[in-house]
Amino acid sequence: MSITKAIIPVAGWGTRRLPITKAIEKCMLPVGNRPMVDYVVRDCVAAGITDIYFVVGEQSEQLHAYYRDNPELTDYLVRNGKESLLPLIETPQVSFHYIVQPSYGKYGTAVPVDLAMPYIDEGESVLVVMGDDCLYNPGGESDIARLIAATPEGQSAILGVPIANDSIQAYGHIVADEQSNLVRIIEHPDPMPERFLKNVSKYVLSHEMLQAVSNYVAEEIDDGKEYYIFHPFQNVIENGSIMKVVPATGHYLDAGTTEGWLHANQIVLSSPAPETILGGQSS
Repeated sequence: MSITKAIIPVAGWGTRRLPITKAIEKCMLPVGNRPMVDYVVRDCVAAGITDIYFVVGEQSEQLHAYYRDNPELTDYLVRNGKESLLPLIETPQVSFHYIVQPSYGKYGTAVPVDLAMPYIDEGESVLVVMGDDCLYNPGGESDIARLIAATPEGQSAILGVPIANDSIQAYGHIVADEQSNLVRIIEHPDPMPERFLKNVSKYVLSHEMLQAVSNYVAEEIDDGKEYYIFHPFQNVIENGSIMKVVPATGHYLDAGTTEGWLHANQIVLSSPAPETILGGQSS
């Protein structure tokens, strides 16, 4: 299945990471020498994505700056004999688009999909991944590429991360049938299984599923409630659509909490992937 567009929501305030996220956008928190979102972008590029639609907050500046060419820095490195560092600042070979999500109004993981719908062609399927977590493979393999490859034509797929039940309250439990098709997502299972696949909001969504998410956002729900992207999935599945469940193989890294961010840095810094931790010479 050919998927060329990705929606990456990055508009959250990062309240669990305050006060640092007052000054640094959550998706820009460093893991090794790269911001977390760059691992997501590189995985998308490895999977064949050509257009990335960032859904950003109104005050977002750092993300734009990171993916913008910097001629002055390039010139400085060349003039000072540091050409070996140029590959570290190359802009990924993908087209970036920025959609602003208002600070006031509806919020939740479904809202960015609705905002991006005008840029999606009729009948087109799209990758949707969050910008503050990723699946990290030191060997360079792409879990997103596996997700796309496993998606039946015209259908949807969800990436699940194997985990023990010690953190089950933080994530939805993916329930699949014998054909690895999604049956439902349970937010708080009871009893808790010893092992399960957790939902980390990494999807290929068919146009039918995208439209269902957009229609859901158009509804009015109780004040203060979030519009979760997976809530409309059940109705679409019950009407005959398929959402394939694909187990992830990489390390799950999450910058959304201090503990998760520290773990992410520990994994990356201990991996045999020097380009992610390379430090430049002092200026």
